[in-house]
Amino acid sequence: MSRAYNTGIVTTPPSLPPLADLDAAPVPGEITVPRPVFVPPPPPPPPPPVLVPATWLLDHGGPAVQLRLLREVAGVPVQYPGLPRLPYASRAGWHLLGMQDRDGTWSAGMLSVPTAARLIGVGTIPAFRRLLELGWDIEAPGMLATRRVLFRLLAEDNDPTLLAELRPPGDDEDLVRHGRLLLREAAACALAQAGFESDPRLRGAARRLVDRVDAFLGSPLASKPWIRIGNQHVLAAEAAVPSFHLLVMLAHMPQFRSEHAQFIERLYQWLTQPWPRQAPVQQVGEYLVEQPHLVLGDFLSTRSALDQDMPSAVAWLEAMARLGFLGRHEGWVKLLDRTLDDRGKRGVWTPPRSMSMPGQVPPWAWPVLPLHDGALAAGADKAEALSADVTFRLALIAKLAGRTLEFS
Repeated sequence: MSRAYNTGIVTTPPSLPPLADLDAAPVPGEITVPRPVFVPPPPPPPPPPVLVPATWLLDHGGPAVQLRLLREVAGVPVQYPGLPRLPYASRAGWHLLGMQDRDGTWSAGMLSVPTAARLIGVGTIPAFRRLLELGWDIEAPGMLATRRVLFRLLAEDNDPTLLAELRPPGDDEDLVRHGRLLLREAAACALAQAGFESDPRLRGAARRLVDRVDAFLGSPLASKPWIRIGNQHVLAAEAAVPSFHLLVMLAHMPQFRSEHAQFIERLYQWLTQPWPRQAPVQQVGEYLVEQPHLVLGDFLSTRSALDQDMPSAVAWLEAMARLGFLGRHEGWVKLLDRTLDDRGKRGVWTPPRSMSMPGQVPPWAWPVLPLHDGALAAGADKAEALSADVTFRLALIAKLAGRTLEFS
């Protein structure tokens, strides 16, 4: 039997080339093919600059358009001589204030909006937001009175008169709770637009509203929020679907958004899903309540939505631009580009024949258009007013979306 013994002699194996050299070294007699080198595709070219007809807008736009063009689009300092007094030349603003009651409310209710171009029948929150859109100072006497009402709504004050047109017959507990939540969201939207992002009362309310919606978006219920009652599909009572008021509130609270980045990403995924065919009706206690303020998905999935309701479409694009969502969604970018292409050579937008102004604009979008005093007129003045308003809005949206602007 042969045995192996340890002789104590250490033998050094022959040195081998590094592994990288083995991979690169050609085998004798083998045909070598050079490895393809990955070259990333070049980035897409930037979109062309957006022409802003500043001279035309200053000549044909109302005081609100002139003020906001200079301040928000051109970047003129707020304290530029004569600029702070410019919005007070708006007849529409004074007309709204003339309809205000002494307690800071409007007699038509809280969320009601007019059914025509006139201002008769406007509620407190849409009227307050329209004054903000007109450039009215938040410290003006009429605005101060309304601010106190909005903060009471934010705190869900149990005064039944604050429910206004939302007060249910018999003061049903479920409907009262639903109305207070709706008014709280609308008040938070108005106060955020007024610049109260740093106010702890607004931040606390916004956090509770966001936590409620975030819990829904992160739950299995978000994928199937519908239930069947009789022959109708309605939203479940537990479905905390985001509202248009919540979107506008977040659009005007950039610091708050950065603190809730995960929720903002979930919200983006919700907003980019297809809008379902079911009407926004929700079960509230024993009742089925219409919920036109709820956002069920992509509001601007087709071009026809823009032609049928220009105020809502422009309000949506502006909110998406402020939220930072517009540049991420190819469909919204194309709609913005097509609307910009509808303008003439001077960059002035004119209403196409396919466009029709709706008779009833939702409360969340009503404050956006019109800003011109032509809203109190008719005929050619009204058409020119709409052209100036939309031309300004497109310039503002383009700037919020990061587009390069050229002024003429």
